[in-house]
Amino acid sequence: MPWLLTVAAPAEAEAVLGGLGVDAGLPAEWDVLDVSDHICVIVTGIAKSNAAAATAMALGSRTFGAVLNLGIAGSLPIATPLGLGDTVIATRSIYADEGLALPDGSFIGCGDMGFPLGPFDDWGVRGAPDLLDRLAGLASVTAPIATVSTCSATDALARSVVERTWAVAEAREGAAVGHVAARLGVPFLEMRAVSNTTGDRSRQQWSIRAALERVRELAAGIAAEAAR
Repeated sequence: MPWLLTVAAPAEAEAVLGGLGVDAGLPAEWDVLDVSDHICVIVTGIAKSNAAAATAMALGSRTFGAVLNLGIAGSLPIATPLGLGDTVIATRSIYADEGLALPDGSFIGCGDMGFPLGPFDDWGVRGAPDLLDRLAGLASVTAPIATVSTCSATDALARSVVERTWAVAEAREGAAVGHVAARLGVPFLEMRAVSNTTGDRSRQQWSIRAALERVRELAAGIAAEAAR
């Protein structure tokens, strides 16, 4: 069964298709593009709602052996932060802001409030162990990635994401794609390249071009592994 690669934004999709050796233009959002017997691609649009809906539609229409979410991400302020262009495979794709924020700065997840989000704990969807084993060599690190609705453009918000999730990077779609995959019993993995730092906007560092080149390389590596 082919693997489905989900990507959000057009620039990310162009990088993925380039890594797969596809010269044609981008498919329409939510249309599944058959690249080979082993790989399909869908462009979901950005953020959780688009990512979940497009993934659900694709998985409801045909059978896939795995779902992988690819794209760029912002590094979070951990003790040894990722560098621009570094790549990370998510051991867990974590909903960072689905819950209750309290006045003392603490955070309660939906499950602890009595409203579990799905067939996983509040800290998100775990990467499929088999996929992690097969693809870990493509990335700089394997570690949690946070899924956020609001990107961290203040130091306080970036620190709070780390404190809630222990993630090394944040993006906007991974946990939503994984959520659908978990509901439907399809193995899932999120893979990202760091395009920027988070924290106060005026001090952020950016290298989108380098990150997209790494996404291109990730896609090529995935295709080679899927064909084995």
